[in-house]
Amino acid sequence: MPTPMTPRASERSPDTIVLVHGFWVTPRSWEHWIPHYEAKGYRVVAPAYPGFEVEVEALNADPAPIERLTVPQIVEHLETVVGALASPPIIIGHSAGGVFTQVLLDHGFGAAGVAMNSAPTEGVKRVPLSQIKATFPVLKNPANRHRAVGFTFEQWEYAFTNGLGEDESRRLYERYHIPASGSIFWGSALANIHPGKDDTWVDYANDERAPLLFISGSEDHLMPPKIQQSNAKHYKSATITEVEEFEGPHLLPATPAGRRSPTARSSGRWPTRARRSRERRPDHAHRRADGPDRGGRTAAAHRPDLRPAWTHLQVRLGDLVAQAHRPRDRSVRPG
Repeated sequence: MPTPMTPRASERSPDTIVLVHGFWVTPRSWEHWIPHYEAKGYRVVAPAYPGFEVEVEALNADPAPIERLTVPQIVEHLETVVGALASPPIIIGHSAGGVFTQVLLDHGFGAAGVAMNSAPTEGVKRVPLSQIKATFPVLKNPANRHRAVGFTFEQWEYAFTNGLGEDESRRLYERYHIPASGSIFWGSALANIHPGKDDTWVDYANDERAPLLFISGSEDHLMPPKIQQSNAKHYKSATITEVEEFEGPHLLPATPAGRRSPTARSSGRWPTRARRSRERRPDHAHRRADGPDRGGRTAAAHRPDLRPAWTHLQVRLGDLVAQAHRPRDRSVRPG
């Protein structure tokens, strides 16, 4: 069984990024991010779920590995990958990968984590209407608990790529889409009514957890910003938990690199805001970082500019490294 890093190892500056994909896609969804961060000097690891080591086309032809998949298998595999590294990495997880990022941090793995458009961990009960519509293809039939369930193109466009335009959405669908585990998805949907701890349970009061940043896309139908905000508010630990929102749909990992933006520039202020939050307001370990003006959000018919996402995370990664190695004041615990 893999174990978290030793204190000596955790003191090293992170030089590795681990990218954790979500459902309905594979590690291929990170194909643009890997060379980008390698060019910045990071070692980048993008592990597949057990059985997902084959190509997208193979999983679409034979979804049996998806049907057999379980959350404990995924978590154990990811802990093995991260535990084998020389020092704790920055872990970036998208969608369901955001849940696994939170679980890994709770188990003592990682120097810092980014949960991007994250699915909720156990206990988060917020269910926006757009999420119900986006997940209806899976949840409409209880028999899907025993199947791998894919999206039609129209369902994919609504859940993953709304606002990108039909041509780009179809290109991404053909490039990345695979079925998802109906069993895991149903289990997650029922997690809050199961007795005892479920597979996605985390200790929201864990003071030893590394800093965690939630990133949400303003136009995300599948995991809307309200879910990220609710998930962050569940954390009551003395370590840092922040939420940042900017324009975009669910499939942020498919975003190419781009120019700097006000969102990226504002993210550079996060270490200062986080430090002041801890020093001046120890009774509030988390708060929502400045996001877009709700009254000025782009109309749905306008195609959002997703290019800032990459630069945004690049700046945030530096913030997270600094925060991960700043001494934590544990003298006051939030109520």
